[in-house]
Amino acid sequence: MADPRGFLRHPREVAERRPVAERVGDWQEVYPGGPGRALLPIIATQASRCMDCGIPFCHQGCPLGNLIPEWNDLVFRDDWDGAMDRLHATNNFPELTGRLCPAPCETACVLGIDPASSGGPVTIKNVEVAIVDRAWESGYVRPRPPEWLSGRTVAVVGSGPAGLAAAQQLTRAGHTVAVYERADRIGGLLRYGIPEFKMEKAVLDRRLDQMRREGTVFRAGVEVGSAGPDGTGLTGETLRARYDAVVLAVGSTVARDLPVPGRALAGVHQAMEYLPQSNRASLGLDAAPGQGDQITADGKDVVIIGGGDTGADCLGTATRQGARSVTQLEILAEPPQERPAGQPWPTYPMVFRISSAHEEAGDRVFAVSTQELLGDVAGAVRGLRLVEVDASFQPVAGTEREIPAQLVLLAMGFTGPRREGLLEQLEVDLDERGNVARDASYATSVDGVFVAGDAGRGQSLVVWAIAEGRSAAAAVDRYLTGETSLPSPIAPTARPLVV
Repeated sequence: MADPRGFLRHPREVAERRPVAERVGDWQEVYPGGPGRALLPIIATQASRCMDCGIPFCHQGCPLGNLIPEWNDLVFRDDWDGAMDRLHATNNFPELTGRLCPAPCETACVLGIDPASSGGPVTIKNVEVAIVDRAWESGYVRPRPPEWLSGRTVAVVGSGPAGLAAAQQLTRAGHTVAVYERADRIGGLLRYGIPEFKMEKAVLDRRLDQMRREGTVFRAGVEVGSAGPDGTGLTGETLRARYDAVVLAVGSTVARDLPVPGRALAGVHQAMEYLPQSNRASLGLDAAPGQGDQITADGKDVVIIGGGDTGADCLGTATRQGARSVTQLEILAEPPQERPAGQPWPTYPMVFRISSAHEEAGDRVFAVSTQELLGDVAGAVRGLRLVEVDASFQPVAGTEREIPAQLVLLAMGFTGPRREGLLEQLEVDLDERGNVARDASYATSVDGVFVAGDAGRGQSLVVWAIAEGRSAAAAVDRYLTGETSLPSPIAPTARPLVV
């Protein structure tokens, strides 16, 4: 244990973000110098709060099985290289989870049982990102190419966290791995779906460079499932004939829509139409072919329908683009400040959370439903008609009102992977939710084809995607060689801790 009385000596503390007036004027991460560097003055003290519990429930909260008490102790003892080794033992990309994960490990921390007396759970996510960012800056993170090659080939379709984790594990096991991505650069939603202020793309690029040096081949700009007008695509049949195994990591990309009058008005867009364009622009890139005219919030009243992380990303982006006002709508009631009695420790509770974007601007309106999108004479959206709803999401009589909007962004989540193209060509079975069905070994109904991440699980978190990528890699390795030494942290049926 780092310090047996650490949690009694020190309260929970997090790094300070840059002033709002400063950070909304640029696209850099909200922490000065990045989160890892901003945390260094306080992180050893925070790591000392870990009690090294006899039964560390943080392990149950994290699907990766991160060895949290071990690297907390090593940070406290100033053994940063040892801490990085323990962190990498279970997580290929801690710089991603340390920035993007909502930290279910922290809500499962024993110190979270009674925050009033304990000071609150250990800042596990912050310790994690401090370790990995320091390791990168010191040059400790190096390529780990395989000592021998198996002669087997694997195609990974999709370059989000699940696909990248599977690819790195399989490359290190000695297989020849090619990762296909339909966008012009590798990274999936990590590249163009996550704003710079949450994760600068240099963080992703340095990990991709490590993977290239290890031997993973990246092929961006390839639409797998289509021959393509210029012949650059790949059909499912060609993919299976060319590779010994295929991993589908295509994500859950079919956005949930809003079937209300006025949906077809100009100025109403899905979040994943808006964010990729905006993120490309923040990187100095032109819009990708087929993306249409640039969507901008400059000078507009913006309404975001959906109260989750994607909605918050839209909020922070619109603020930086100069929106006149931003309102984020949520059909659920405002959650409580403290853990509800019906969601006991160590489950992940629905409590009121404030992201960096919520600190900067905008209004949040809970327990409302959009009845109609209102248009002007030119066919563009000019506002929304809302109504308050009760606990059963039924309209409350007499609560209708209108709010102005010249840009409406739909951030209501995703319903599953795109079926047209690759999935139809491969003829893989789907489950009752529309995701790709798989058995206990992540194998689909088609021999040699496996699925990992949101395409099989449904919309989930980055930490679950990495865990699935690692587990699917172990299954593929066993399929190709008859055995495997790769770790498999979760089964396809594993679910978060819930009541």
